[in-house]
This record gives sequence, structure tokens and C-alpha cells, in this order.
Amino acid sequence: MRFQIWQRWIPGNRLYLVGILVISLAFPGSAMAQLKGALEAPAGICPQPRKTLTAPDKFLKLKNPLEATPQNILAGKTLFQVDAKPSACRICHGISGDGLGILFHRVKPKPRNFTCVHTMDDLPDGQLFWIIKNGSPGTAMPSFSYLEDDQVWQLILYLRSFSKKK
Repeated sequence: MRFQIWQRWIPGNRLYLVGILVISLAFPGSAMAQLKGALEAPAGICPQPRKTLTAPDKFLKLKNPLEATPQNILAGKTLFQVDAKPSACRICHGISGDGLGILFHRVKPKPRNFTCVHTMDDLPDGQLFWIIKNGSPGTAMPSFSYLEDDQVWQLILYLRSFSKKK
């Protein structure tokens, strides 16, 4: 009687069950290693190697003029999660900024992982500003040139909040 219950849960009934058992017995280490790797996989690559064009010097020298107030970070979050056009940043960069958005598998190179302290510490504010305003050639990152400068700075404050040491 119990096996009949399992037959309803497992597609292909007994043959499917026997196949899974044979494979798991034949390759126990490999199956466990893959399962362990899947469970322990980091949320995006860190650090991410990139060949992004370097912003012109006048941008590289820029520092974010806005304070990291809750209001500014919330404004950046709203842009990232909802309001940015042509699509919200989260579509590629993920809700938590780890680079694993719903389009993650469709773009190359993979979207930036903003949770990586090693990556974010090396990116000057001016470089991020320039990329957001101009896009990044050779990647799926579009230009958000329509954003006002303060909006870009708010967005950068929010991006940096992903990699803050806790």
C-alpha cells in the first residue's frame, strides 16, 4: 500500500525510482558533492573580474555629494527595485543586489554583484555614476541618462548599502 502512494508522487513509478537509486549508489560522492556545492554556492561571483571601460578622469574624481540618510537610501532603493526605466535594476542585479536577477542567465557578462565588498570597495563613486549615466558597452547595462544627478547619487548610496560589513 505504501509503495502505491510513492507511485503517485514519483513520475514513471518504479522504473524512475530504481533509476534514481542506481545512480545515487553508483556515484554517491559526486551526487553529494553537487548537492553540497549547490547549497553552499555564493550568491554571485565575488570578486567579479571585469573589463569595463574606465570613466574619464573628470568622473573618476567625483565623490558622492549626498549623505547616506535613510531618505536618500530609500529613494535609491525605489529606483533600483521599481522606478528605473527601461527596466528596474533588480531585473538583472537581483532583489538583493547579488547579480542574480531574473535575466541573470540571459546576459553576458553576468550582472554586477553589489554584495561583494571586494568589488564595491574598488569602484569609485565617479565610476559608478558614469556607468549608470552612460551604460556599459559590451554588457547588457543600458544608459540611464534621463536620471537626474541626485537620483544617480541616491542609487549609488543604495548600491553601496548591499556590501556594507555587518
